Amino acid sequence: AGAMSEGRTLRLLGLHGYRQSERRFHQRTGALRKALRGRAELVAVSAPHPVPGGGEDDDDRDDPPRGWWFSGPGTFEAGEVAAAPAGLDESLSAVAAALAEHGPFDGLLGFSQGAALAAMVCALRARGDPRFPVAFAILVAGFASRAPAHSHFYRDPITLPTLHVVGDADAVIAAPLSRELAQHFVEPVVLTHPGGHFIPAAAPQKKAYLDFLDRFCPGQGQ
Repeated sequence: AGAMSEGRTLRLLGLHGYRQSERRFHQRTGALRKALRGRAELVAVSAPHPVPGGGEDDDDRDDPPRGWWFSGPGTFEAGEVAAAPAGLDESLSAVAAALAEHGPFDGLLGFSQGAALAAMVCALRARGDPRFPVAFAILVAGFASRAPAHSHFYRDPITLPTLHVVGDADAVIAAPLSRELAQHFVEPVVLTHPGGHFIPAAAPQKKAYLDFLDRFCPGQGQ
């Protein structure tokens, strides 16, 4: 708590969704960063694995879409019960490296597959893993991995404070998947919005983010 001294801006490590990158995530979180201005700074990191087959932009050669792990060879599907998921260890190492090199960070903000990864980091942190010195996480459109090899992350209730953001109209990660992830946490805060697969930042969501972050900003908002 000493590091989170009065009035200091919180720092969040941002973990993007599948087929995104640090740059794409930055482009798509402008409204969120504006909503958090003065309260929290969002610093994104790219996943270590390029996704085969390119992406939606013309300049993919310089900024290929990336993923945190694969459920099949070069593919990912959140609902897939992957027998041989690949790439997660490298991504956990990449997050640990980002926390060490660009820190200190107070918490994580993950979107979609990045939220699923952030939940795994929370589980490791709750068990005392020293690589992940974070105090909380905001998980937007998250889900629990269906891969049996990942089941150990959800074995025990995860004690880190979390805000789970659920889109009722999300056609990529259906709302029940995000609610199920929240149930793996002790006292999760769940924020529902009427939209789809994006990070909402309108007035009601802004208030919920700031109320949650106020728990980690002594001397602010009281």
